[in-house]
Parts: sequence; C-alpha cells; structure tokens
Amino acid sequence: MIRASPVGMASGARVMIVGAGAREHSLAAAIAAGGHSVVVAPGNAGTASVGRNLPVQADEVSRLVEEAVGDRVDLVVVGPELPLTLGIADAMQACGVLVFGPSKAAARLEGSKVFMKRFCERHNIPTASFAVFDDANAAEQHVRAARRPPVVKADGLAAGKGVFVPDTPEEACRAIDFIMRKKAFGEAGRAVVLEERLSGEEASFHVICDGNRAVALAAAQDHKRVHDGDLGPNTGGMGAYAPAPIVDGNVHEQVMRCIVRPTLDGMAADGIPFRGVLFVGLMIERGQPRVLEFNVRFGDPEATVLVPLLEGDWFEWLDGAARGRLPIAGAASSPRGAALAVVMAAEGYPGPTRSGDPIDGLEGDLPAGAFVRHAGTRLSPGGRVLTAGGRVLVVGARAPTLEDAARTAYGAVSMIRWPGEHHRLDIGRRALTKHEQGGSVPSHG
Repeated sequence: MIRASPVGMASGARVMIVGAGAREHSLAAAIAAGGHSVVVAPGNAGTASVGRNLPVQADEVSRLVEEAVGDRVDLVVVGPELPLTLGIADAMQACGVLVFGPSKAAARLEGSKVFMKRFCERHNIPTASFAVFDDANAAEQHVRAARRPPVVKADGLAAGKGVFVPDTPEEACRAIDFIMRKKAFGEAGRAVVLEERLSGEEASFHVICDGNRAVALAAAQDHKRVHDGDLGPNTGGMGAYAPAPIVDGNVHEQVMRCIVRPTLDGMAADGIPFRGVLFVGLMIERGQPRVLEFNVRFGDPEATVLVPLLEGDWFEWLDGAARGRLPIAGAASSPRGAALAVVMAAEGYPGPTRSGDPIDGLEGDLPAGAFVRHAGTRLSPGGRVLTAGGRVLVVGARAPTLEDAARTAYGAVSMIRWPGEHHRLDIGRRALTKHEQGGSVPSHG
C-alpha cells in the first residue's frame, strides 16, 4: 500500500532522485524550483547546489529503499535504467513508497531487446524486421545469407555499447563473435538481435505515462558521435536540442496513434502496465516513423532540453503519473521557443579520461536564458568543482528560437574551461540548416 500524501501539493514534498548525471541535475533543479525538497543519490556537484546529495549508488536498491522509508519521501524519481531493470520500483512500492518509474517487468522494454522486438511484433508496432539467435554459429549463417549486413544488438544492457552497425558481413560476424563468444558484455550477450538496417533521420520522443494515459513532450534530437559532422566513435550523447523539426504534426500524430497507444495498451493487456517515461527512439523516413528502441527513462542529454520546455510544477507531473492520475493526456502545454544543450567532455572521452581537474568559469554570470547541468563532477574538500567523468557538464539555453538558443548556449560554453576539455561545435546544425534553406523550426505546442 502506498502511503498517502496530498496529490498536487503546492509545496513541501520530499523527493528522492536516483542517479548522478545531467538528467538528474535537470530534474532536481526543476523540482526544487517548485518549492520541494530534493535529495539525490548519489548526485554530483551540481545537484548539491539544489538539494542534498546522498552517498548511495543508483544500483544499491536495498539501501535506497531504506533511505526513502527512513526519510519519509513523498516520491522517488528514478533516473538511469539499471536500477529500474533491477526492480527498484517494485522494491519501493513493496515498502509503501511512491515511485516514478516502471516495474522490473515493464523495464524489459529497455532491458531486453529480444523482449522489445517480440513485443512490437505481437502488438503490430512498426519497427525493423529482425531475427533472434542464442547460437553464434546460427547467427553468422543468417548474416551470410542476408542481402545487406544487419545491425547487431546484444540482448541486454551494455552501457550503450551493445549495438553495432556493420558495413560488411565480416564486420557483422566479428560483432557477433565479440558479443557471444568473447562475452564482452557478459550475460547481456547471451542472445543477439539481428535487425534490418533502417534509413532516415533519428529522433527522441518522450512521453510521461500513468499506465493508461500519456503526455507527449517536445521531440528532441541527440548527437551521438564525438566529433563534428557526426564523425568518430559513438558516445552517450554530445548534445541535444528540441523541438526537432523532423517530428512535424503528422509524424507526432502517427507516433502517438501507431506506437505510444499500442504500447500502453499492449503492456496493460500483458499485465505489466507502464508508468514512468517511455522514451521512443525513432527512425523517420519520408514521414513514416518506426521504432529503433524503447528506453524506460529520460534520455541524457535530452532531459536537459526537455525539462526547460515544459512549464509548471514537475513534481505534479511525475507524482500524478506515479499515482496513475496524470493531470491531462495528449500533448503537454509548452511555451513557444526552443532549447539546445552542448556536452563539455573530458580529454580522451569516450575513451579513458582523467579526473580531478578544476573547472574554471562556473562562478561567472551566464547569458540570460543559459543553464549549466552537471554530469561528471564532484566537489573538492575546499569546495572547488572538479571533473569526475567523461561527460562533465551539459551547458545549454532556452530561447525564443533555436538560433538564439544555440548562440546563447555556445556563449555560455565559451566562459567555462579546464585542461583538455572538448565539445562539438555543430549541435542543432541539422535543424538550423533546414531553417536557413527555408524550412521551419516549429515550436512545440
């Protein structure tokens, strides 16, 4: 039984946020701005400025439950996918704690690509054709018989590194060997999904769900490659912007009708209703969206641009979804404008990086509309902000237009520095180029 607390309370809620990235800093800042007290586990140097950090890691489920119960929190908001796949939502609810995030069973939409693909097939949700193998030899035979090398995906969570897009059958077979025989991702590679390679443009589509209804946020686009021009190795994301013009009104309607609605109905019919954030990774070709992947949490860095574009009390949205009583369904009422954010990374990222470098420029006044969200940071004993990860900061801006947001965000980036820092210079360029060529960059709303 979930203990009662006032729904839609104006202030005074106690909220625990699980995670340590820019996503969690964004949510913590928004919830704290609504007058609520926030504790973040484990948090970073940025979350310490808007709430209290708790030195408990995101995968320490039993300790997090103990802290939530002992602190009598009104709501737990789970940021990363790992604790969700470990069953943190179930464990919290079993102890009477309200939690925003799906159950362990529902989190399989992200935790198992085999489950996700078969779910889509069963419920007629548009996605790429696929085959599943738990034997490496059989998988390689399938590759050699295919007309085009398929995308190779490890079944389970692999820290964003379990997807391979080969150009030749030999590359595909090497990926299978790496995943299944060399066990590069452990148990996550017990099976592989071999998937048709889709063409088109990617977009990130987030909906807040209460098990039955869904509120759509602005569509966003992430930038995965480390270098300008989408070159270099994949990363956790080097920047994002919203709204994404590729998701026009027609595409938005199709995603809600052909993907989101069947997913919520299918999960409910399967006895595992979905509450939390459903993040649909889309491939859009000639106005037709198909599902690349499902994630069961906010994207990072997408959250840093989505949070500023949804006005109102974020606690009310998340609390309402967790209770199965979203305030409204459909498209969220959002201000006109755009947001863009740039990841500032440590030297060597996405490979091994150095930690402990002091960050200069955080004390200065930022341009109007700019914001800084911490990802890989920590505080020194003397209170200096130090680097503590690969993606260190996400620096962005909200403005009336995407052009203004880009100009302001990069202005703020130029004020911050540490040895070896690097970032992309072309975040949002795809949408900005379309606008320069006469296309529109619509506001969400």
